[in-house]
Amino acid sequence: MQIEYFKLIDRILDLNVAEKTIIVEATVPLQSTIFEGHFPGHPIMPGVLLIESMAQTSGWLLLALMKFERMPFLAAVKEAKMRGFVTPGEVLSVEASVIHEGSGYAMTEARVKVGGKLRSNASLTFSHVPFPNPELRGHMDAEAQRIGFPQQALQL
Repeated sequence: MQIEYFKLIDRILDLNVAEKTIIVEATVPLQSTIFEGHFPGHPIMPGVLLIESMAQTSGWLLLALMKFERMPFLAAVKEAKMRGFVTPGEVLSVEASVIHEGSGYAMTEARVKVGGKLRSNASLTFSHVPFPNPELRGHMDAEAQRIGFPQQALQL
């Protein structure tokens, strides 16, 4: 996980296009300037970054379902709940599933777990549009390779 670059996913563990589900993993870094202010002497992962990790996880699922032809953008966060602290060094398991698709939008339910215990969950809404430029598409292709996006998912 590279918090300062908003790279909040280390690797895709499971992507099931037929079931519209994904599970990713990320290790919270031991050191980050984020923790200097959040909070001194008691470093915890900001809730907004937990939401972002769920959004990125959901985004990779949507990219797979749309076969990398459209780019999802976070449009709304509903019912986000922080259920416990996430601290430096912990390994996150982030899961997402699509609950609705249509009319240029998609909705997902996502969860962050540590050691099998729920730490955060949210309902997320995304708009999606054709990739706005080749640079963004190239960046997403490189990120897909970095996190182990299963290319066979695009052939289903």
